[in-house]
Amino acid sequence: MFTVAATVFVLASCEKEDPVTPEPTPSTGNVIVTSNISSSTTWTSDKVYQLGGRITVLDGVTLTIEPGTIIKGEAGTGANATALLVARGGKLIADGDADAPIIFTSVADEITPADIAAGNFGSPNLDPTINGLWGGVIVLGKARISASNEDSGEDLTEVQIEGIPTSDPNGLYGGTEDADDSGIIRYVSIRHGGANIGAGNEINGLTLGGVGSTTIVEHIEVVANQDDGIELFGGTVNVSNCMFWNIGDDAVDTDQSWAGTLDNFVIITPSGNCFELDGPEGTYVAGHVIRNGSVIASSEDVTSQDLINTDDNSVVDLENIFITSIADGQVINRTEYTEGNVTFTNVTLDVVPANLADYVNGTVVSGISAGTTPQANTSVLSWTWASQAGAVTF
Repeated sequence: MFTVAATVFVLASCEKEDPVTPEPTPSTGNVIVTSNISSSTTWTSDKVYQLGGRITVLDGVTLTIEPGTIIKGEAGTGANATALLVARGGKLIADGDADAPIIFTSVADEITPADIAAGNFGSPNLDPTINGLWGGVIVLGKARISASNEDSGEDLTEVQIEGIPTSDPNGLYGGTEDADDSGIIRYVSIRHGGANIGAGNEINGLTLGGVGSTTIVEHIEVVANQDDGIELFGGTVNVSNCMFWNIGDDAVDTDQSWAGTLDNFVIITPSGNCFELDGPEGTYVAGHVIRNGSVIASSEDVTSQDLINTDDNSVVDLENIFITSIADGQVINRTEYTEGNVTFTNVTLDVVPANLADYVNGTVVSGISAGTTPQANTSVLSWTWASQAGAVTF
């Protein structure tokens, strides 16, 4: 456990009209947040905000985070895992920029506002493979999901997000409002998270549950998360310009008929699948598009599992995706279907053409080929820690 200052300040008051902004603690300079955000407030870039638990932006409330702001999660697992949770009806306006990204990290990270101002966006003391030091960022909305009751098979329009105890009603997501707006998440880097809350149950770097199409999610980096980099549970939100580096499980995980698009991304050496693309869980069926991406599937230290893993009922179009540094045993899994609809368009593997079939578990369908041309536009990702560290080798 990492120690923190004993003095505790409550960030949000109970009166919406007059929110309280505390002074920093004298020992660390961090503003320690221990209460849910119950009134609209702004976190400013001249301070470091320290999450002292699972902090929820409540229904009807907006949390605005200025460009260049650093948020650090305390250590903790189980019920004590720290996270920022945006409940249905709440909004997160985390609108950074390329010169001043917003960084979510661990209290063990010594990064400071001065580092951000100097353009040094990497951790000065933590290796980019260290994970599980805190939780992550969870945003929930009111858009449609495909879920069902495990016992009765009855369709459900709302369920509890993984990583949040069922005792917390703020963990519910889903509904009927596909154009729901949960705010803006732009130029945000999330690092060293994925704390365990139970056996085999960790928090993703960025979790989007039932998030609607008017929410803006773009220019995102997730580094060294113990669970997935990003996981989307239904919803209609579009996501673009993303970096996933040293993820402890799947880089990109989709569930419950997510109906959006992931456009322009880089994946570098996840420990799980590069893509885990699951099908609907209820009768509602919608598909998503993943396009314009470049993937480094393995390194000397890490070998990913499947290159692309789908279910027999997945609905997804995969377009313009290049995968390199492929090790023996890494495959595109399940390319033949009796149900569902998975299409491949210009999905290229950097392997010897004559050996292409060795990297496909099933038929080498139209749209999968050998090739050597990267597909992502990496210039828009130059602000990321991964890029600054030289991990982007395309």
